[in-house]
Amino acid sequence: MFISGIQQIGIGVSNVNEAFRWYRNHFGMDVPIFEEAATAGLMLPYTGGQPQERHAILALNLQGGGGMEIWQYTQRTPEPPTFTPQLGDLGIFAAKVKCKDANACFQDLQKRGVTILSPLAERPDGRKHFFVKDPWENTFELVDSETWFAKNRPAHTGGMYGAIIGVSDMDRSLEFYAEILGYDQVLYDQSEQFADWQGIDGSPGRYRRVLLGHSEKRQGPFSRLLGETEIELVQILDEGRTPRHIYEGRYWGDLGFIHLCFDITGMDKLRENCTAFGHPFTVDSSGSFDMGEAAGYFAYIEDPDGTLIEFVETHKIPIMKKANWYIHLSRRSNPAKPLPDWMLKALGFSRVKD
Repeated sequence: MFISGIQQIGIGVSNVNEAFRWYRNHFGMDVPIFEEAATAGLMLPYTGGQPQERHAILALNLQGGGGMEIWQYTQRTPEPPTFTPQLGDLGIFAAKVKCKDANACFQDLQKRGVTILSPLAERPDGRKHFFVKDPWENTFELVDSETWFAKNRPAHTGGMYGAIIGVSDMDRSLEFYAEILGYDQVLYDQSEQFADWQGIDGSPGRYRRVLLGHSEKRQGPFSRLLGETEIELVQILDEGRTPRHIYEGRYWGDLGFIHLCFDITGMDKLRENCTAFGHPFTVDSSGSFDMGEAAGYFAYIEDPDGTLIEFVETHKIPIMKKANWYIHLSRRSNPAKPLPDWMLKALGFSRVKD
């Protein structure tokens, strides 16, 4: 069993087509892997016990990084949080987006009229970063990165680089993210009030903040495309504030960051590992699941605070839909070997241009 990387971050929106247009224009997420309108019938523990109709688009940026699964309910109005989420609230507070040059990216997004939340600053590890909000109140951290699949596209950004996740017990969460997801490197661990978070909801408070990386190089068909990633865990230290669950009283798929998804190989072994560690699958497709133009085996677990982690074992993706060219990954003799770069770059033939 191995992890290829962060496949995507799920984002619940009110209009999937408008959101896809915004993310491709501002973050370069312009290659749709699949688009499907169907019934989400397997997520009953998180959708009020009833199947729900939805429209989803999985989009990538071929410069490297994970994708976005842009997700919209079609027969109910998706609900926003009942409060303004702040740093340290439980769940995915922000998605990380990799950029080639944070200064150039900052200036470009500022010229485009994107809502900039924070000044360009250095994190505790010295990397430059800043925060923005999209038109649907989702917070994104733009972070300098040195790892790229390709750099020949005009976008200043790559794809998803990780997430900022609020936790209630840091040490318990550190064990979870290391043992199950392989984030065993502590890149920094600091407790204070952080100046580089100026302008972010909840930033005046005191926090314990731990940035995690993975010591082992990711393997698998998409490992070179998805690249290295990081997870930042945040715990409130102020005694007067109790963290709230960002999705309390709401459904999976409602507005915001609904899950963090990893592309994996070896679902049966992963199921055993998660069960042994006390985090059994809460949703299990029990084999290949057809997603229109793609197919795969998916499952969910919860982190110690209930944040949803998805696993997908990809079985089929379209490389060039017009030519009926699909990759059937279950037929590969060496599943740990990355797919050839030229094959993954051929996904660019499906690029959506505005």
